[in-house]
Amino acid sequence: MTTVIVDYESGNLHSAEKAFQRMAVETGAGQVIVTSDPEVIRNADRVVLPGDGAFPACRAALFDHRGVFEAMEDVVIRQGKPFLGICIGMQMLATRGLEYSETPGFDWIGGEVVKIDPADPALKVPHMGWNDLVIDHAHPVFNGIETGNHAYFVHSYHFRVADPAHLLAHVDYAGQITAIVGRDNMLGMQFHPEKSQKTGLHMIANFLNWRP
Repeated sequence: MTTVIVDYESGNLHSAEKAFQRMAVETGAGQVIVTSDPEVIRNADRVVLPGDGAFPACRAALFDHRGVFEAMEDVVIRQGKPFLGICIGMQMLATRGLEYSETPGFDWIGGEVVKIDPADPALKVPHMGWNDLVIDHAHPVFNGIETGNHAYFVHSYHFRVADPAHLLAHVDYAGQITAIVGRDNMLGMQFHPEKSQKTGLHMIANFLNWRP
């Protein structure tokens, strides 16, 4: 089994690669490859899309790599293989992003990416640091994970889903902030699982063994 982490020159690939490789060895989940080769992506058993920075810049960088999105679309949408988006990689699942300018997303999970607006003006944006997950809907990615487990966030925008059934978990930051979205064979995590210590590594292992 092969898990591909998509390299489009946006995201901390080194730490993600190390975390996924570690959990692949521990769970017997096969090999982890970092690549921008569309054919390798198309033949993967599961796909991970990281992303750091701003939504428009990440989308532009992804589409600058010819054939990469089309290969992802083939393996995820047509073949139905498991997909995980991390941080901006998760936000690009949305219908559109509203950071700096309106930018189309993949529209794989309906909704839009909007600026965090805490009800308490004392809370700063970006939302940075540890926060406790609140699980909204059961999912295999939560095996061994409970409400109250914490994850590490760094972001100023979050994914407001159109269908509440697609909100799998949130955190409170003087208001609800989306933490995990999902439908069918797709998952997205706003936080960085590779930086979220035991909780994040456990979720990576769950993803590697997920059979949607």
